[in-house]
Amino acid sequence: MNKNYYAIIMAGGVGSRFWPMSRTSNPKQFIDILGTGSSLIRQSFDRLNKICPAENILVVTNEIYKDKVLEQIPEVGIENILCEPTRKNTAPCIAYATYKIMSRDASAKVIVAPSDHIILKEDVFLAVANNALEAAAKKDCLITLGITPSRPDTGYGYIQMEESAANRLDENILKVKTFTEKPNYEMALSFIESNEFVWNSGIFIWSVQSILSAFKKYLPEMDELFASGKSSFNTPLEKEFIKKIYPVCQNTSIDYGVMEKADNVFVYKTDFGWSDLGTWGSLFENSEKDNNNNVLKNVDVIDEEATNCIISSYKNKLVVVQGLEDYIVVDENDVLLICKKSEEQKIRQFVDEAKQRFGEKYV
Repeated sequence: MNKNYYAIIMAGGVGSRFWPMSRTSNPKQFIDILGTGSSLIRQSFDRLNKICPAENILVVTNEIYKDKVLEQIPEVGIENILCEPTRKNTAPCIAYATYKIMSRDASAKVIVAPSDHIILKEDVFLAVANNALEAAAKKDCLITLGITPSRPDTGYGYIQMEESAANRLDENILKVKTFTEKPNYEMALSFIESNEFVWNSGIFIWSVQSILSAFKKYLPEMDELFASGKSSFNTPLEKEFIKKIYPVCQNTSIDYGVMEKADNVFVYKTDFGWSDLGTWGSLFENSEKDNNNNVLKNVDVIDEEATNCIISSYKNKLVVVQGLEDYIVVDENDVLLICKKSEEQKIRQFVDEAKQRFGEKYV
């Protein structure tokens, strides 16, 4: 295990697309959604801890989730929980963690990963991550892990690769040509047929020197904010400094702010059983089915003439579902959701409407 390898786990989201199981007070990364006995963030930590030591793993989350992180990952330690005073997307999150790592180890190589993804082929992932970290140690590059697509999914971002042998770090690490965020079905189908595109996993690997150079070039105002407090990181002054600058940080993603603009971006084409567990539909795809092709979570079900549904309850109870096809049925404490799987994008609208009509009571 290389002591210069670090990991950043991004864990600040509220997971509104998994409502009503995922709430502001208990978002999806802290839930054992798959029924494995471990929450998604715990699985992420255990996976990354095979690449770098626990003391080199930083978790960036919202202030209100600090205790949840400590409860589920006590090994990470309070000093490695970075609390965002407000949500500002992934670029400020990564800048904050990178400057903190930089103040400890200027030669650090870093893997950045969301806290809520599924990785089924862990051995493949670990080999890919270590290979990419070695590449990042040798060359000034920004690497994103790209997943060989299995279907024209419209919920993922796509990366187009340059096929030229002159524009690659090795056989699997190719220069990025374009990024496309969530295309329509026809465009996604053309991407698949061209064999030039992979899914954007949202997992990044680079050296601290390379990513900070990119921040200076492409997000200079943000970089200046964090750079102004270099002496505060890993000291008692850090918390107040972050509270001061975070509200004025630009709200932007690392993809839009840096990756789509930089000229030293590469994609590692791979397949390690990845899924962005972002929706009930993705949970359905990654779960075992019963004889009627229904996914049952924490519930006993009589599913009479009901097929292709996901049925979940907050505790063991009997649920009878008759005549439904392709539906999401979630009974979660004080909310019952019944929604077509094909229209699950409306769940965020339901959350907004519930907040508007009833305040924070149900969200």
